[in-house]
Amino acid sequence: MSAQKGATGFGDKLREARERRGLSLRQIANATKISMITLEALERNDIARLPGGIFSRGVVRSYALEVGLDPESTIEEFMGQFPHDSVTQGHPTTTQVEDHEAVESDRRMASTFLRLFLISVAATFLLYFAMRGRRIAQPAAPAKAQAPSAQKGATEPAP
Repeated sequence: MSAQKGATGFGDKLREARERRGLSLRQIANATKISMITLEALERNDIARLPGGIFSRGVVRSYALEVGLDPESTIEEFMGQFPHDSVTQGHPTTTQVEDHEAVESDRRMASTFLRLFLISVAATFLLYFAMRGRRIAQPAAPAKAQAPSAQKGATEPAP
């Protein structure tokens, strides 16, 4: 029974913050582009009518911003009041955050190795073409002189 009272308190807290600001649900709906039905469900703690997962948290965040509440603490309170899978689905847990950091570290390391590999390949091609260009630019070795008799026979007229 006390859990229901606490759950009722969340929607009441949102409604009271809205009323303190002198805002109607229609004004919040217009500002946030969230339907009146969804906002009414939020104030009634009817989470079955909320979109679920990250979208429910987005509704809570938008509502909190409009009524002047801290969005992060309001979302945490929302998740604490409604620890159902439909609310917490898609919310990163500590292990997911740590896994993300490990994946990001691996990605950076792979990126570094890929860059080094590409630089090595480019340097190898440059060296190859530089050496190839030097061989083409060097003059060919002079041909051996032919024997004088062969030259003489080739240049003398026939009798």
